[in-house]
Amino acid sequence: MSDALRTDLYQLTMMQAYWKSGHNPESTFDYFVRKIPSGSYLITAGLSYLLDYIENLHFENDEIEYLRTQDFDEEFLKTLQDFKFTGDILAMPEGSIAFAIEPIIRVTAPIIEAQLVETFLLNKMNFSTLIATKASRVAYAAKGRAIAEFGLRRAQGDGHLEATRATYIGGCASTSNVLAGKELGIPVSGTMAHSFVTSFDHEIDSYRAYADAFPKRCFLLIDTYNTIEGAKKAVIVGRELEKRGEKLLGVRLDSGNLCELSKHVRKILDDGGLEYAKIVASGDLNEWKIDELMNNGARIDIFGVGTELITGRPNPALDGIYKLSDIVENGKHVPKMKLSEEIVKTTLPGKKIVWRIMENGKFKKDVITLENEIVNEGAPLLETVVRKGKIVCDRPSLTEIRQNAAMNFSKLPDIYKKLEGAPAYPVEFSRGLIQLRADSVERIKREEIRQ
Repeated sequence: MSDALRTDLYQLTMMQAYWKSGHNPESTFDYFVRKIPSGSYLITAGLSYLLDYIENLHFENDEIEYLRTQDFDEEFLKTLQDFKFTGDILAMPEGSIAFAIEPIIRVTAPIIEAQLVETFLLNKMNFSTLIATKASRVAYAAKGRAIAEFGLRRAQGDGHLEATRATYIGGCASTSNVLAGKELGIPVSGTMAHSFVTSFDHEIDSYRAYADAFPKRCFLLIDTYNTIEGAKKAVIVGRELEKRGEKLLGVRLDSGNLCELSKHVRKILDDGGLEYAKIVASGDLNEWKIDELMNNGARIDIFGVGTELITGRPNPALDGIYKLSDIVENGKHVPKMKLSEEIVKTTLPGKKIVWRIMENGKFKKDVITLENEIVNEGAPLLETVVRKGKIVCDRPSLTEIRQNAAMNFSKLPDIYKKLEGAPAYPVEFSRGLIQLRADSVERIKREEIRQ
């Protein structure tokens, strides 16, 4: 199956205009994020989707037939029959820590090919990176307590698998999404709904029925009528499980003052000899609410987070963009950039590399340089993943990507992890890049803007 038409119309119209004018130079585009919506860092995710797309990129006959109905040139459509991506792609591996303005992906290819890649790349990278970063913030707020992602029912349609994958990369321990468990190998977890409890004549009857059905994975929802009374009944069922050689895994709180209730419930469980039983809390949780709960001494072992996580709330989208930075004309590199009265929308010219400098095992600062510059004390962050249209990088498993993200996050100084008031991480420009930017601005003003 082809994803060639998973694009914006103007990508295809530009492609035809490039073709018709004979203008198809080697070009370089950068994918980067202008502004980080919450906090100071990003957890990159989505590269795997891009690599699959590149590997299979072509136009099916029925897709070309559809374009024929949209007034495209017949000769141009014939060129699409043999279309494939032949360029190079450099990228930060999935699970990397990235910061604003830094090139996360660099695409170099004939401009007709590089142009088509834009929409798919932005669609996948922006969404997955947004959700992975949100998950990282939620997991950080939990201070080592596990995060169970419960967001399927509030996810944006079929984007649920991508979102759940991203939450796992960002640090969630499990998901309620059974399809994600099957397709992606993510551990699945869940308890019960209030409807299960209310369907029985008595609350304890529902607990016994569930314990009988799942004696080895029994979590009981205890807030349907009264959380304290529900906890007492859970102790009764827990003791009954012990007589059968099993253990109650835990209870879930889904409403009320979660902090105070967790303390009361913990005492009830402990006094009942169920010190091992975990307390799960859910109910419109996010990083800020979890942080407050932890700071107030909540006795919660696992947080179930759904809507706020799976949608990236309060940020509906990531401001990632894909901008032209270099063209080769007559064998010579010509830097390209966008000028704007809004400084944040002015881009950086030239083919660039990002370097990271460490100090005492922690990130110290990043430096963006031109491709021919070297930062001796730094390590380059962009790796070649596609060369001449072929994937040349290793394809780590989802578990390996998650581990990579955790390792990278451990190297980020705590000050940049703050949920509120985190300072901007230092990202510097090399002398060569600063000079190229100044020269490019001057050239554009001289050639394109009347003074």
